[in-house]
Amino acid sequence: MKVVEVTMVRIYFNESEAMLKSLLKRLHDWEKVKGVTVFRGVSGFGPSGATNTSAAVNLSLDLPLVVEFFDEPAKVQAILEHLSTTIKPGHMVAWNARVNETI
Repeated sequence: MKVVEVTMVRIYFNESEAMLKSLLKRLHDWEKVKGVTVFRGVSGFGPSGATNTSAAVNLSLDLPLVVEFFDEPAKVQAILEHLSTTIKPGHMVAWNARVNETI
């Protein structure tokens, strides 16, 4: 097994921000990252303190979304610079990780 260093990124936003489709298109078609996963939260809050939840009485469907992706560190750094103009400050988190690859 060969282990390769990568950078993981998580981007946080809400469904109402309507940016998921364009973000996925950018990561898939333009940036061609190695992998992307989208998580839909059942509850969450941000700097405003307003809680968004999937309770039956909440019909707004403004739930939290998390987009997670990884790739080589230099490539991710360039992607983060590109995304810094569209993602709110404090809504992207990145860390170093390792991924197993086939030889």
